[in-house]
Amino acid sequence: MSDNWKIRKRPARLERRFEFDSYDDTRDFLDLAAELAEREGYYPDMSFGRTHVSMTLQSEEEEDEVNAKLMRYAEMLDELAPQQPES
Repeated sequence: MSDNWKIRKRPARLERRFEFDSYDDTRDFLDLAAELAEREGYYPDMSFGRTHVSMTLQSEEEEDEVNAKLMRYAEMLDELAPQQPES
């Protein structure tokens, strides 16, 4: 999981903003993220604009810490996104 993900508490969750060079890149990422959601059966909270996507991964159960399943999902999303500099 990249360092671009922020771990938040109350509720435990992961947050990240993905930046893209163009609308087409944003759209391609959203399509891939939708395919991943269908395949994994997990649907993250997303908001997006022309060249960015903000994503929140939150456990379906109320947990005190981010679990391994969410971290794995974050890694899969990192792999879908074009290479971006670490923040």
